Amino acid sequence: MHRYRYRCTVCRTTSPVVLDPDDLDAEGTAHRQGVHGGHIPDDEIAGQIDRLGRWYAALSPLAALHARIADGLSDLRDEKTMGHYWWASAGAALLIGGTAALTLLLIAAAL
Repeated sequence: MHRYRYRCTVCRTTSPVVLDPDDLDAEGTAHRQGVHGGHIPDDEIAGQIDRLGRWYAALSPLAALHARIADGLSDLRDEKTMGHYWWASAGAALLIGGTAALTLLLIAAAL
């Protein structure tokens, strides 16, 4: 399940989490119309977030990979909540570490 959030950096306000991109567009449009008279604020942010509320675009590639895997594992148990389960975060770390170890073993075996 994908989660989205709109942030206006001028007003320093953040929308509640929405689950549909159309709802995200509606949040941004309603804010711009109501507060800014239809103008688009500089540096506004709108996009997909992880279960901890961080924007994927702001994360490093490794942290974004970990967050996506942990989000997927956490969604197996409960799709609507926020926050990672401890076992999902540990599972994501083990999966990434195991894949890296297997890659190194395959490279070493090929040489």
